[in-house]
Amino acid sequence: MTDAGESSDGHDHDGAAEVTVRLSVPDMDCASCAGKVESALSGVDGVVGYETRPTSGTVVVTHEGNEAAVVAAIEAAGYEVTGADTTVEGRAVWTSPRGRKTLVGGLALGAGLLVEFLLIGLDSRLAVVAGTPISVADTLFLLAVAVAGQAILRHGYQSARALSLDIDFLMSAAILGALTASLVFGEVLYFEAATLAVLFSVAELLERYSIDRARMSLRELMELTPDEATVERDGEEVVVPVESVTVGDRVHVRPGEKVPTDGVVVDGDSAVDQSPVTGESVPVDKTVGDEVFAGTINEGGYLVVEVTAAPGDDTLSRVVELVEAAQSNQTDREQLVERFAAYYTPVVVLFAIVVTVGAPFVAGTPVSTAVVYGLTLLVLACPCAFVIATPVSVVSGITSAARNGVLVKGGDHLEAMGDVDVVAFDKTGTLTTGELTVTDVVPLNGNTEADVLRCARGLERRSEHPIGEAILARADEPGDAPTVTDFESLAGKGVRARLDGTAHYAGKPGLFEELGFDLSHVHATTDGGTVTRTARDICERADCLDLLTDTVPDLQAAGKTVVLVGTADELEGIIALADEPRPAAARTIARLRELGVERTVMLTGDNERTAQAVAEEVGIDEYRAELLPDEKVAAIEELVAANDGVAMVGDGINDAPALATATVGIAMGAAGTDTALETADVALMGDDLSKLPYLYELAGAADGVIRQNVVASLAVKALLALAVPFGYVPIWLAVLAGDAGMTIGVTANAARLARLRPDD
Repeated sequence: MTDAGESSDGHDHDGAAEVTVRLSVPDMDCASCAGKVESALSGVDGVVGYETRPTSGTVVVTHEGNEAAVVAAIEAAGYEVTGADTTVEGRAVWTSPRGRKTLVGGLALGAGLLVEFLLIGLDSRLAVVAGTPISVADTLFLLAVAVAGQAILRHGYQSARALSLDIDFLMSAAILGALTASLVFGEVLYFEAATLAVLFSVAELLERYSIDRARMSLRELMELTPDEATVERDGEEVVVPVESVTVGDRVHVRPGEKVPTDGVVVDGDSAVDQSPVTGESVPVDKTVGDEVFAGTINEGGYLVVEVTAAPGDDTLSRVVELVEAAQSNQTDREQLVERFAAYYTPVVVLFAIVVTVGAPFVAGTPVSTAVVYGLTLLVLACPCAFVIATPVSVVSGITSAARNGVLVKGGDHLEAMGDVDVVAFDKTGTLTTGELTVTDVVPLNGNTEADVLRCARGLERRSEHPIGEAILARADEPGDAPTVTDFESLAGKGVRARLDGTAHYAGKPGLFEELGFDLSHVHATTDGGTVTRTARDICERADCLDLLTDTVPDLQAAGKTVVLVGTADELEGIIALADEPRPAAARTIARLRELGVERTVMLTGDNERTAQAVAEEVGIDEYRAELLPDEKVAAIEELVAANDGVAMVGDGINDAPALATATVGIAMGAAGTDTALETADVALMGDDLSKLPYLYELAGAADGVIRQNVVASLAVKALLALAVPFGYVPIWLAVLAGDAGMTIGVTANAARLARLRPDD
């Protein structure tokens, strides 16, 4: 996305180059506002496409180079286009031109009330218009309308041109109706007209302030990237605008500074706070070769980072762009509410006409009172509060999730996540760490654990197999390393090499059976006549092990890979390795169950024994093993057909087909991974499985907030509308409670979602 005045190149359309711009339109904060902007843009030549985002106050327009015409059309619709993506904050709302005019109108309204009810002697007749006398108080009320009602009537005119039956049109009709009744029919409704103008302007300012507060969460994300960067240029450190940083530049990041864009550390080491991107609560140690992200904070050391992504193409920028796009992705409930609103307003307007015309005849209501009833119903005819009930909740939920390291790519995905009753997991790299580690070392025939690891280190040092890397990670400790010669990889079996001149082997049990070993009778190493702990746990006899019947099957049943180490004459020991479950896996499964997930399923291509061991350890309800990628997809399709909603959690790359098939696809560790960001419905930016319960809880909370907002706003509007003909609802109450009050209420209720935090 680009700010106003900036553009991104597109393709040719009828010979003209297309450009896409993002324009900030802060006053466009509701669906009806967006509709008027869309209506204006549809009539501009050269506009290829457009997308309005009222929740963020932006319009994305693709055009053929005539940006001035685009801006003019939007402003002609009554909405100012600012030069940058800005948000009016705090006091600026009240000191804006409309805020000042509202203040003047309010003072005039107050003065009119003072003259009419307290300083009665000053309320003399000033003029007669169309046979209707105008007093001092009436003049002050008219002044209030003229000053505070300018924006209302201007927007009402634009609504009439766009044939939009929105709040601006309805309020303009109510104000003009009150003035017409006063001047033409002699019904004195100047006070009502002034009250409408002033109170609605106050309501609009309050609503604007409330909407801006909701927009601030996204704006804070956008402001995480620093404006400047310290870059090496011609052998010197220079401070430049971050936009001028290019791929390959080396930037210097001092303690306390933010990383300006994505890159790789080439010098220095430090702890980096990655919470703005990944949501991790603990700073992550970074050293040479490690990746860092834009917007993250250097906690202590001095880092030199080589830039790998230009500003605007970094991970944080992509997150912000996807969050903005997600705001315009309507949920099913939002579409339903908008369809209802299309009927609600005409029905209430018709009801207003019936009450105004029929009340004097049916109930003997004075004409002036009936007109006031009709005007009050016009105020209540606007569906703004329940129309924004869903999108403002979605925006609050999505931006809150992004700040906690969870990228939700649309309100429909957030809504769908709240309906999930089955969560399916990939095993490797999702429920497990994805890396083999040594879990057991069983020394045999008088050797020690150190002896076994020393030999294994020598044998595996030249191996490129993940098993070799895991053994080296455990065995690579200071000490005398054996001299390795004649290294040979035995395909599918293990490795062979000479250590200090003696032939050694490491590999599967079958390799040692080929060497002539009787694996059913092996002596475990004892310590003072006692079998070592690991050997004792898996051996029933004093110091004898049956590797074929007991030891190896027991280890494999626990989901472990078994490697034997020895010479041609002696079996020296057993090393067991496993891709161990993540520390948070069992807690995550248990928490999901507490939150209401009915069933958890693990889908893996691994063998049955390993799958069973992992499933039992982390508490998975059901597992399916030895699945090919297409069989994973078939399993997801089966689950989707049998349940209301299925979420699939995987790495976003290898599991992409299964993620796409699920109701909600969730990618793990997506920070810096373009594929995961693009393919998944939801991306957990950090490699942290514990964010999954937070996502599920947030989705459920958002669903509850949306229901509360829609029901409350409809109920209040309905009760007020039904009470109007009985005289229980003055016009000021309709403005403050039925319009502004409910809008502020639903926005404040939605803001509660930001308080939800992941479990520590």
